[in-house]
Amino acid sequence: MDDFRKKLIALIHHAGLSWNTVYQYMKKDLAVHGELPFNQYNLFPSSTSTITSNDPSLTSIHLEHISRLIEQYEKNGIKVITIFDQNYPALLKEIYQPPWVLFVKGDLSLLEKQPKLAVVGSRQATQYGRNAIGLMFPPLVEKGVVIVSGLAKGIDALAHEYAINSGGKTIAVIAGGLYHIYPRENAEIAKEMMKSQLVISEYPPDTKPLRWHFPARNRIISGLSNGTFIIEAKRKSGSLITANYAVNEGREVFSLPGSIFNHNSLGTNDLIKQGAKLVMCSEDILEELRL
Repeated sequence: MDDFRKKLIALIHHAGLSWNTVYQYMKKDLAVHGELPFNQYNLFPSSTSTITSNDPSLTSIHLEHISRLIEQYEKNGIKVITIFDQNYPALLKEIYQPPWVLFVKGDLSLLEKQPKLAVVGSRQATQYGRNAIGLMFPPLVEKGVVIVSGLAKGIDALAHEYAINSGGKTIAVIAGGLYHIYPRENAEIAKEMMKSQLVISEYPPDTKPLRWHFPARNRIISGLSNGTFIIEAKRKSGSLITANYAVNEGREVFSLPGSIFNHNSLGTNDLIKQGAKLVMCSEDILEELRL
């Protein structure tokens, strides 16, 4: 592994460094070494902040230590993919502040499979949500749609489970690192997915999930996907954050309508009023994905 890649991965292991701080440091390093023109990707916002070579957060970077860490990850089946690697997902490069590094475990071929559909929703899933997933997933899976979700309680976990049980493929994007699955009740399905599906994090494996990790990972869920399907969401739900990311990224947004008397449908109904496509059957999604 070249030193440039090691430096980027080392920076990601420094807790507290912002996305923009990493950007500024790597921008300077690229200018010095000329290894890759930074304007190759049209994804970085301009910034006036600078980093000096004696920045205390950077002087402790030990490339040999990072090499040993990566070897340890690989022994545990974890691959490290940087934004400059060929197998980094192309769609993810298009979003605002894409993750610098992905820590992944499972079937790496799923990163290349298309199309992908993000499916998110309430942590308090109702029977209506279950029935909708049960109705719509088999035709989606039959057409080769890869289901992407966040392994959260409720709709997210159901989306992964139904995709697997329907013989399909699914990707989980988690908050925190791969060694700290949250919630714990989903540890078993995560373990299964790490064998035959795929689990992704933008944080080093030993990172414990923090509150802000959850909304941040939503940009990756939508960023990996051609469209986002919201199944049951209250107003001010985290699922609506994912929908907003999808809108900003120019991706399709699908929404399951529900009863005006059900709080879990108020958010999805609002999305439809705002222009999301109303979904009553799998064909409503498949036609937008051109399948």
